Amino acid sequence: MQLDRDTAVTWMGHATFKIVSPGGKTFIIDPWVEGNPTCPEGLKKVGRLDFMLVTHGHFDHIADAIPLAKATGAGVVCIFETGVWLESKGVSKVMGMNKGGTQEIDGIKVTMVSADHSCGIRD
Repeated sequence: MQLDRDTAVTWMGHATFKIVSPGGKTFIIDPWVEGNPTCPEGLKKVGRLDFMLVTHGHFDHIADAIPLAKATGAGVVCIFETGVWLESKGVSKVMGMNKGGTQEIDGIKVTMVSADHSCGIRD
């Protein structure tokens, strides 16, 4: 996602970022707020959320994706297999993709780039 100067970015601890686009769309990257020791208390109440971008399945990048998606109705953009798992947990608005793919969400383009990391979904 290419950001411009009218985009607000807030670090919420660890790898979690909240982004508000110039058009008012709210995203969270790697939603981990509740158990995140580096997330300030004042940011744990996420409020309105349009979409989440999940980079991979380690708990410190996905731990709050399910409760936030269910509470806010936010869509989740993630790798296809992670999306299948999220759907099995009752998340209804999943937009799976794969490396090199691009999703356009309400006029905002998100491209998944390659990164070297393992997956660690814990059930």
